[in-house]
Amino acid sequence: MPIEDRGDANVLTHALAKDTLSRIRNVETEQVEFRKGLVKLGRISGYEIIDGAMETEFVSLETPLTETTGERVKGLDNVVIINVLRAATPFVEGLLKAFPRAKQGVISAGRDEEAGMNEDGEFPITIDYVKLPEITEDDTVIVADPMLATGSTMCTVLDYVTEEMPDAGVEDLFVLSAVSAPDGLIRVGDQFPEADLLTVAIDDHLDDDGFIVPGLGDAGDRAFRTT
Repeated sequence: MPIEDRGDANVLTHALAKDTLSRIRNVETEQVEFRKGLVKLGRISGYEIIDGAMETEFVSLETPLTETTGERVKGLDNVVIINVLRAATPFVEGLLKAFPRAKQGVISAGRDEEAGMNEDGEFPITIDYVKLPEITEDDTVIVADPMLATGSTMCTVLDYVTEEMPDAGVEDLFVLSAVSAPDGLIRVGDQFPEADLLTVAIDDHLDDDGFIVPGLGDAGDRAFRTT
């Protein structure tokens, strides 16, 4: 199956996703190919969300030759994608190829690297900008960030997102990443059990600085060539 339940998260096992992730992990992969890889992972992830979580309906249509019945995906107009700036920008670009009519939100969030992790393995998070669309009960919400390390950033972002959600909840809430650490998945899952965690890979551990190992480095720096 393209999506497998691994306990703390659902892992996207599509062969092209694994191939693409392996390519962008490589330290020799330069900026353009790294960005293209994140776009590709976003597109594949979007298609797998459609296939695994969205229903279809039968519709009547007319071909150039005759009337017939076709099948369409339901809910494609009811998708909200939240871009966690800045690393998620190319990731979201790929998602938009699967969901071209999605409403988009932006949250600029970053962890305080100088402060470092506290004894609970969390970073203080700074939020610089928030712009979210209206979220309704019929919406599928996808919060995208290619790296889920300690989960500190994602939990802070989800605090803002869930405040905008209706009391009855939404159709689906996905937390989507390319690479995740076990500690971060546990933290997000514990604090937001209503969210479905979806990732391309669950890596081994976090180092003493809170970076995912083996990981793929700083996704934002590699995508925007700011190293």
